[in-house]
Amino acid sequence: MSSPKPSLDDLRIERRPDAPRSSNWSWLAITAIIVASLAGAAFWWHGRADAVEVETVLARQTGGGPADRTVLHASGYVTARRKATVSAKVTGKVTEVLIEEGMKVKEGQVLSRLDDSNTKTGLDIAQAQLESTRLLLEETRALLKQADREFQRVSDLAKVNLSSQSDLDKAESDAMSLRARLARQELDVTTAERTVAQWNQQMADTIIRAPFDGVVTTKDAQPGEMISPVSAGGGFTRTGICTVVDMNSLEIELDVNESYINRVEAGQPAEATLDAYPDWIIPCKVIAIIPTADRQKSTVKVRVGFIKLDPRILPDMSVKVAFQEMSGPATVAVAPAVLVPKNALQSHDGHDIVFIAQNGRAERRAVTIRDTDGTDAILSAGVMAGEKVIADFPAGLKDGAAVKEKKHE
Repeated sequence: MSSPKPSLDDLRIERRPDAPRSSNWSWLAITAIIVASLAGAAFWWHGRADAVEVETVLARQTGGGPADRTVLHASGYVTARRKATVSAKVTGKVTEVLIEEGMKVKEGQVLSRLDDSNTKTGLDIAQAQLESTRLLLEETRALLKQADREFQRVSDLAKVNLSSQSDLDKAESDAMSLRARLARQELDVTTAERTVAQWNQQMADTIIRAPFDGVVTTKDAQPGEMISPVSAGGGFTRTGICTVVDMNSLEIELDVNESYINRVEAGQPAEATLDAYPDWIIPCKVIAIIPTADRQKSTVKVRVGFIKLDPRILPDMSVKVAFQEMSGPATVAVAPAVLVPKNALQSHDGHDIVFIAQNGRAERRAVTIRDTDGTDAILSAGVMAGEKVIADFPAGLKDGAAVKEKKHE
């Protein structure tokens, strides 16, 4: 019996039901995820390498006071109305300095002493001369008393013709001479007393005292140095011991552009902000407008006083002042504004814009400028206080561009 003929069905491969059919698809998915991750990392690294280095400044809040409205901003400095460089009335050598910077002093307190050895010797001589003149005066008084008695006795004898006229004339002349000598010696005593007083004053001038209550801000001399009330001896002679400032006389001096001086008047309320404490708003008022203008700068000086002084306020601090205009009994809320540098602003398509650095990206913002204040611009919309504004950003910076902040050493 012959074997059956082979057919095509004998060549078919039969699959087992339990064989995994999706293993190839799993490997393809894993490979795709790895490739995408690598591409993202490469893109991130490339963007990080191309990030633009920029300078950022925090936007600072300003204004926003109730019941009044800002009409003008100006910049100035804290100054002291009473400030003195304390020196000596005479030229001398410093022997003792009793103060340090920051020390509080009272009026009349001893700050320093000068060498008084020569002055003391002169005072001793003047006192000896005064004592000698007084003794001569007492001697002359005794002689005059005797001469008056002699003249009286001779006068009595002359009345009864027991004394000659020549004896009477001589007695009278002696008394008159002694009386004149007494008058001259009385003047000599007065002169000697004044000489002693002069030397005492020179002794007092070697002691340098505080002219008023205040705080020592600088110490300008040391023991052994020469000091003079005038500039003498070049750099080897000091003209002052120290500088004393009356902290109760602190105020603000501002140079207001003469084009805007009509917005300021005496007694006007104002708000001051120290550059050292940008979040601290200090109530103030205008003391006076100095009635003269600076021809070179086209400005008028304005004095502004603090309503209440504070130890944090120091002389020569930079300060910004917002002059307020009272709107009446009803309170009007003024929207808070923020300060940004002027160099952070640019114009784009007729709009003022700034760039904010946020999460490593530059974000473009349209802003509304309320006013300008020196090197700052006051924005009423577009930026919030505390956001990082890119200052002086490079041309061509686009919204969403990668940026990194400069690190200051």
